[in-house]
Amino acid sequence: MHAVPYWRLSSYYFAYFAFIGVFSPYFGLYLQALSFSAWDIGLLMSQMQLMRLFGPYLWGALADRLGRHLLIVRLTGLLALISFSLFFFISRFDALFIAMALLAFFWVASLPLVEALTFDHLHDNPARYSRIRLWGSIGYIAAVLGTGALLDHLPLSALLWASVASLVGIVLCSLMVPAPPVHQSLSTALPVRRILRQKYVLALFAACFIMYAAHATLNIFFSIYLAEHGYAKSLIGALFSIGVVAEIAVFILMPRIMRRFGLRVLLQVCFGVAALRFILIGWGVDFTMVLVLAQLMHGITFGAFHAASIAAVNRWFPGPARARGQAIYSSVSFGAGGLAGGLLSGLTWDPLGGALTFTLGSLFALAGVLIVARWIKGRDGERGENSVVDSNHLN
Repeated sequence: MHAVPYWRLSSYYFAYFAFIGVFSPYFGLYLQALSFSAWDIGLLMSQMQLMRLFGPYLWGALADRLGRHLLIVRLTGLLALISFSLFFFISRFDALFIAMALLAFFWVASLPLVEALTFDHLHDNPARYSRIRLWGSIGYIAAVLGTGALLDHLPLSALLWASVASLVGIVLCSLMVPAPPVHQSLSTALPVRRILRQKYVLALFAACFIMYAAHATLNIFFSIYLAEHGYAKSLIGALFSIGVVAEIAVFILMPRIMRRFGLRVLLQVCFGVAALRFILIGWGVDFTMVLVLAQLMHGITFGAFHAASIAAVNRWFPGPARARGQAIYSSVSFGAGGLAGGLLSGLTWDPLGGALTFTLGSLFALAGVLIVARWIKGRDGERGENSVVDSNHLN
């Protein structure tokens, strides 16, 4: 039996999401300190989502062609570090735009490949995925709390050094990740195009697009919104961390949850909670306990949604199609959905204000409820190869 390299995989997730914890909540504040407008900030931050539109699939196809998935993970991690280092020397919008595009292009390559590598290592026990992935959430919490406390005492330029440190950690951890054993797939390898013709697959990807469009305002402007209402950076970090603590709890419980509830029910609950969450953030920003409640909902709106979606993708894209299935998931959700929502929130933030912009996120979530109700049926979770849970429990 293959011994799963649990700690080496977990350390990569820890480092990868630690960078997100440093970068995502606070880089918008750094750009705001450089006197950029909300539209400029939205446009710059949306480069991460723009590159996810096509970057993961290009890198995935290259990795499949070369048969060197780990090489691509390590090389792109190093190139992302080099690209980010440009931020020390530039402050003009055009230069920042190019540097952000380079960073994003290399940054988006690795996670879908590592997700596929992780499932290859977990071939006989895919239910352990959430136990490995939760270390990414722990890394995020450590980074977001540490960075928030740091920035309460140091200038925002210190964010650049914290980001570089986390990127160095990613490169080092990627060197420790071993190649997975080669497994003989028991399923007939279907062409990716044929899989994508299935209505339930298209419906899931449409739902992913909607959910991450709904989260875009949170990802880009939540810190700015809180800072405008007088919250200290350490408290901003704490609020982000509350959400990720809830996410960790959901990841731990996810195998049990998915044995009890089907894909359709889970997705509908996630969208319903998301609609409520963004209303609470938009209109309850002056009440800390309301924000705490809203952030606890992150365990459902992201944790449960991501775990259920990635389980379905793992099942519906078996064998050789798995890496490209994960790349398409990343492109449609974090890429297209995040880009559309990010650009829309950047366009509406100044004229409409934060409350109405977050309300738009709630409207996106309500649209997701309708998509799932119309096109994903109870037994769709059983189609394909191995999932994160036993197929008999996905009704």
